[in-house]
Amino acid sequence: MTEHLLLRHRDIPNIDQLDIYQQHGGFDAFRKAVTTMQPDAVIDLVKASGLRGRGGAGFPTGMKWAFTDKKNWPHYVVCNADESEPGTFKDREIMERNPFQFLEGVMITAYAVQANLAYVYLRGEFWQIASQLDRQIAELEAAGILGDKLFGADYSLRLRTHLGAGAYICGEETAMLESIEGKLGQPRLRPPFPPSFGLFGKPTVVNNVETLTNVPLIVARGAEWYRSFGTDKSPGVKVFSLSGCINRPGNYELPLGATFRELIVGRGLGVPFGHKIKAIMPAGASSSLIVATDEALNTPMDYESVPKVGAQLGSASVIVIDDSVDIRWLLDKTLHFFKHESCGKCTPCREGTYWMSHLAERIASDHAAQAEVDLLYSVASQIKGKCLCALGEFSIEAVLSGIERFKEDFVS
Repeated sequence: MTEHLLLRHRDIPNIDQLDIYQQHGGFDAFRKAVTTMQPDAVIDLVKASGLRGRGGAGFPTGMKWAFTDKKNWPHYVVCNADESEPGTFKDREIMERNPFQFLEGVMITAYAVQANLAYVYLRGEFWQIASQLDRQIAELEAAGILGDKLFGADYSLRLRTHLGAGAYICGEETAMLESIEGKLGQPRLRPPFPPSFGLFGKPTVVNNVETLTNVPLIVARGAEWYRSFGTDKSPGVKVFSLSGCINRPGNYELPLGATFRELIVGRGLGVPFGHKIKAIMPAGASSSLIVATDEALNTPMDYESVPKVGAQLGSASVIVIDDSVDIRWLLDKTLHFFKHESCGKCTPCREGTYWMSHLAERIASDHAAQAEVDLLYSVASQIKGKCLCALGEFSIEAVLSGIERFKEDFVS
C-alpha cells in the first residue's frame, strides 16, 4: 500500500487541522450522507462494504447498526475510545493525529441510526486527547458542520466526550454505558443488548475508534472500492499495533490478509539480539499464544485465518515473544493484570483471576510443584464459559495455550 487510509497523517502533514482536512475532502462524506442519502441507505452501504468491528470481535458493522430498535427513541451512538488492552495503541494515534476523520465517522454513524447525540468515551489517562477533541468539536460547531439543521436538512447532532477513570473493564460495551450513566463500571447481564437497550435504556450503537474512522472513506468512495483491500470475508485495511521483542515497534496499516511474517519481519524488522521468535500474541494480553512456526508466520492476519493457528485476531495488537522469554514469567505478568482489572461482579472471574495469579506467581518463581501447574490449568478451565463478560474468558487464553503449547517451560 502506498496510501494510508486510516493513518493519513503519515501522508498529509497537518491533517489534524480542520482546514487541511477539508482541503482533502474532509466532511464531504458527512454532507453527502445528510443531504443526499436516506439513513437506511448509509447502513446498506456499510453492510455492502463488509466493514467489520475493529475493536476485537470483528462483528459486521452495518449489521450492528441495522439492529437498532426503530420503535424506541431517542437513539445514541457511543464510540469506544477506552483502548485499555496491553499492546494496543492504534486508536490513540488516530485520535491524536487524524482526529477529524474519526469524528466524521462518528457523525455519519449518528446520522445512519438517527441519533442526535453521540459520545466519545475515553479512558481516564487520555485526558489530553479529550481536551483536544473538545476543542475540535467546538471548531466543527463554529464552522456549522455540527449543530442544528445541518446543511439545511432536518438533522441535528451534538458530540460529547466522556472520560472514564482508567478501568480496563470499561472497554466492555455495557460497562462503558454504565460508566457514562455515572454508575460503577460493571458489565450488564445480556440480553437485552445495546441496540435495543443501551445508554439510558435507549437503543445505542457502540463502535470502536478504528472502525468508525473507516466510515467516511466508504461513504465517499463506495463499497466496491473498499472491498478492493483485504480479503473477501475480511475486507479493508487494519492498523496492527506491533510490540514486544521487536526491532521496530509501532503501528502499521496493512490490508487484512497480510501475513504475520510481513508484519513482524517485513515491517518490524524481526527480533533483536539474534534471538528467534518463540510465540505470537495476536490480540494483546487477551490472546492465546501461537507457536511461531513457519506455518504460523505465513498465516494471513484476518478474522478467518488466525483461528486456524489457535488464536483470534482480536484488536490486532501483535506482541512478539522471543526465545529469551520464559512463558511462566509471561503468564505471571498477564494474570497480574487481569486480577487487578477484574471488576469483581461475577464469582468465576473475581475468584478465578485471583487464584490463577497466585499460582502463576509461585510457578514463575520456581516455588511450585508440577501439581500446581496442573491446578492452574484446572482453575483456568473451570472459568471458561461462566463469566458475565469477556474479561474472564480473556484471562485464561494465555494460560491454557501456554501450558498446552510450551510444556518445556513448565518442567522444573
